[in-house]
Amino acid sequence: MQPQAAHPRRILMTVDAVGGVWRYAMDLAAGLQPLGFETVFYCLGPKPSEAQLAEAREIGELILGDEPLDWMVEDESALKGVQHAVADVALRKGVDLVHLNLPSQAAGLDLPMPIVVVAHSCVCTWFHVVRGTPVPDAWQWQWKLNRQGFDRADAVQMPSRSHAELSRQVYGPIDRLGVIHNATQVPARAVEKVDRVFAAGRWWDEGKNGAVLDQAALGSGWPLLMAGADRGPGGQHLPLANADHRGALSHSETMRLMREAAIVVSPSLYEPFGLVALEAARGASALVLADIPTYRELWDEAALFADPSDPDAFASAIKLLTQDPVLRRTLGEKAQERSLDFTVAAQAGAVSRLYQSLLASVPAMEARESA
Repeated sequence: MQPQAAHPRRILMTVDAVGGVWRYAMDLAAGLQPLGFETVFYCLGPKPSEAQLAEAREIGELILGDEPLDWMVEDESALKGVQHAVADVALRKGVDLVHLNLPSQAAGLDLPMPIVVVAHSCVCTWFHVVRGTPVPDAWQWQWKLNRQGFDRADAVQMPSRSHAELSRQVYGPIDRLGVIHNATQVPARAVEKVDRVFAAGRWWDEGKNGAVLDQAALGSGWPLLMAGADRGPGGQHLPLANADHRGALSHSETMRLMREAAIVVSPSLYEPFGLVALEAARGASALVLADIPTYRELWDEAALFADPSDPDAFASAIKLLTQDPVLRRTLGEKAQERSLDFTVAAQAGAVSRLYQSLLASVPAMEARESA
């Protein structure tokens, strides 16, 4: 058991309500509570739903900001107030450490307490993988701000070794870089399986590679359900003609369909971690995954892999599993066993040790607002 401070150490953690960072932050903050940390969430970008507001306020304190997210704006000038706003909240709330979930938020940040930056994904690495090009000239400011954020941080964390290596390819050497795997609170339990193939993603995002999977549905043998939006906030649209597209579903409905599916597929070109695969593995579904570095790192020997550019490769892997119940069950069991490496307790423990190492030479801030 880790030693705890006489009072909880207070962390400022930036969040957003539109992506996986919200789930990451809520689960992590809940896991950090028994380890002696309390969290002040600072939400940037679109406002959270009522359910999200309630969830965050049960775990910590939630402050809603007016500043945008870097990947939702067209130019750097829209972000000019972010660093000032983060610094203001950190000083006003008397936090001991700042945990930023976008590297750009650390660029030029002037604060006396340690700063941790977590790079969950970014536009620059997305372009490198999905388009095979540098980020367009009009978005070079994203590269610059992320680079400045990495340089400013006292520690940089990424969710897989593969994403860390990709980030070094795109940004060059990154000092104080470590890896802490993501996690999920989805319980490890199997339910009676249905002869169905399931996939979930933001299909309008080219990186999720939905077009290849939709084509593979023609030869998969079983019904292939695809859950998730096919239209994006910037007008992106992916027509899905062959799979059974269910659209954007609630998390609970998505998880129900996923747990029931005998086979779960993720065809993604770009995954810094890949939460869908982990959630599916908790339910002992057999996995068919794109043969990309992240998935090989995390799921080698516990899944079937297919060339992400080849619909026939996905169809063949799926059909093999539909025709071989022993292999299907064996891979489902292996995936579930592997999934137990990625628990919220393990993640929170690793983050706690990182925090403690950074705080060891920094006196706890004494000025705190009364409860």
